[in-house]
Amino acid sequence: MMAFDTEITQTGGALVGPWRRPRQMLQAQTYDAHASIHDDATAQKLGFKGGTIEGPTHFSQFAPLCERQWGQVWFERACLSAHYRSVCYEGEEVQAILMASSAEQPECQIQMVKRDGTEVLRGTASIVDSPTALGLRLRELKPLGDPVILRDVQVGVTGKRQTVRMAFDQNMGDLYPFSLRQKLAVITESSPYYSGADNPWGKPIIPMEMLSVLFQYRSKDDPLPAKGPAVGLFADQEIRLLKGPLFVDEEYEVEREVVALSGSRRTESAWVKTRVFDKAGTMVATMLLNAATLKDSYAPYEEEYRRLYGAGR
Repeated sequence: MMAFDTEITQTGGALVGPWRRPRQMLQAQTYDAHASIHDDATAQKLGFKGGTIEGPTHFSQFAPLCERQWGQVWFERACLSAHYRSVCYEGEEVQAILMASSAEQPECQIQMVKRDGTEVLRGTASIVDSPTALGLRLRELKPLGDPVILRDVQVGVTGKRQTVRMAFDQNMGDLYPFSLRQKLAVITESSPYYSGADNPWGKPIIPMEMLSVLFQYRSKDDPLPAKGPAVGLFADQEIRLLKGPLFVDEEYEVEREVVALSGSRRTESAWVKTRVFDKAGTMVATMLLNAATLKDSYAPYEEEYRRLYGAGR
């Protein structure tokens, strides 16, 4: 059985997917007992047009392109590494593009664009341990200066191991108030590999965008000591399979480590590396996530900045 029946165009060495309208499924998302960037009212207060599509939703559009490029091994050793450049809203059309690789550069550049040419994300896709977009980005990061929201967060801190699982009809909690079955009903690129056992592994596999949900599922049970309430968003994300795929209704353990802190004019960011282990204790996947918190969403930001550093920012 074919993994995908997605219509793919080849143009000058690049593989180009069809235009898709990703669905927003996080309108009811809450954390720290308040609404998120995916809620229209909250997003509009922070200067966005409305609730935003969550970044990893876009990973699904790259799966058919990567499977065309590398075949079955993509599901076993996939790596998508992306810097999110602009937000996408419900109803907007986006297109995934995978550039050609070479013997000298085995990773492929990836890009997603809107109809008007706005770049939604850029990064790399690969199946080997080659340089990734975020690996390079991490090396160039400037350390976070004068932290307020993240002043109590330390690089190197590792959280406790947590057991996670994703069944078809399991609601994934306040952070992800929907089930895998509900996601598969609206996913941009559907595949029989996701819903049944008719695939090379004999059981349904978890789509890459839903690995983000699985890995983050219990993150609020062991949160970072960040100040809040404040609103966050994903600014960079990399998911790598070391021994994939990961399977529906199978138990895994996750462990998170803060590997970097950075900042921009509008945000303070904690870069968290999640390591994922199967029941035999083998590391099967990793995720690197830049969880950026919007300074303007933390009400006492200016007051605390002056108290800590003696002047306005």
